[in-house]
Amino acid sequence: MVKILERLVIAVTSLSVSSTFLLPQTGKLLSHSTPKNGFPRKNVIVGLTSNDLKNGLSIEVDGTPMRVIEFLHVKPGKGAAFVRSKLKNLLTGSTMEKTFRAGESVDEAQVMKTEMQFSYDDGDSYQFMNLETYETEGVPKTVFETNNQGSFLLEGMVVQITKWNDRTIDAELPPNYIYEVVETDPNFKGNTAQGASKPAKLNSGATVTVPMFIEVGEKIKVDTREATYLIIQVDGGPQRQRLQFEGNSGSLMKLLTVSVRHY
Repeated sequence: MVKILERLVIAVTSLSVSSTFLLPQTGKLLSHSTPKNGFPRKNVIVGLTSNDLKNGLSIEVDGTPMRVIEFLHVKPGKGAAFVRSKLKNLLTGSTMEKTFRAGESVDEAQVMKTEMQFSYDDGDSYQFMNLETYETEGVPKTVFETNNQGSFLLEGMVVQITKWNDRTIDAELPPNYIYEVVETDPNFKGNTAQGASKPAKLNSGATVTVPMFIEVGEKIKVDTREATYLIIQVDGGPQRQRLQFEGNSGSLMKLLTVSVRHY
């Protein structure tokens, strides 16, 4: 029944500018509007509350688009329940903490997310190809300033671009990505210091901190959100493979080198 009503909303918008329907299973309103350019916007749930918060949801706070990074529903022994959240300002990249009353009304930000493939850096902006239209579009470098994410772009990488009021305001790289180490200091024999690390330059131009055993030419997995090394990437080298295991304590890291003999 809900799906039928959702299809009816889209059909009715060809006759009217704005339509709103009640979804019987959720008790919430489904609104659909058609802007002046004639292209329908996505369906928006009217009556969104703090109880509906989830990671990745885009909302408006005081007219500013925000993305939910973390949230926690709290039910104290005394007093009213509330929702504690951490939000990212999609215009400035800064983060803030905000507490909502349980059931408090929240406005969903009217944002459009599109997957685009990175092509090249033209000096002033990053050029991306829209994977649906195959058109090339420049994205301001300021969008990638958080954690210097622009330095982690590689040709062919698919990035999620977010627009608000026809303005590009955010970009999300794949959370984990494989890079090749192109420059780093060599390890030295007899180095047994636990937790020893060194900087390593990646083929994207970014620099991250890696364990001492990492060498030039090796591929590593990197967390692009935090700009941190995760693990060495095993791809079945001809002479040896390196596997990294995390101890039960979560802090002890053991390195196992396996020699591979080919017949």
